[in-house]
Amino acid sequence: MVNCEGTSFMFPMLADVYHPVIEQNPYGGQSKSWHLDRTIAGNFIAAGAEAKEEIVVNIDLTQESLLLCRVKSDIRISDREDNNVLTNVLVTNIRDAEGNLIYYETDEAIIEPTVYEVATQQPVINPFGKAEYYRLILRRSENQRVIE
Repeated sequence: MVNCEGTSFMFPMLADVYHPVIEQNPYGGQSKSWHLDRTIAGNFIAAGAEAKEEIVVNIDLTQESLLLCRVKSDIRISDREDNNVLTNVLVTNIRDAEGNLIYYETDEAIIEPTVYEVATQQPVINPFGKAEYYRLILRRSENQRVIE
């Protein structure tokens, strides 16, 4: 059963978090099969031009690929209490509280949620030394078909 956090004023959206099961073949190669871990509550907004990673002189007409996020829980820790590195976490299916997709890809009348990789994660610490929430930067994955 997938765990689902509730929405609130600070966390008005929902998103699905995927973690991999990593298998190694006899020759040492690894393959990842992604599995839905849980649904998290958060706030996800496009980073905009001020968050560009590099300065480009020419005109840039590309889609923004970074999202700034605020989430309730540490998404590196799976429902089974496994610790994952940030490269082993995917976020997708970002939607509002009513379930409407916000970030999605279209391909010949097929609408699929955009898949994001976690670039960074930082805890926001309250005055009592506890993590109040986590700030994330999500980067649009080059491979949108990674979750099947």
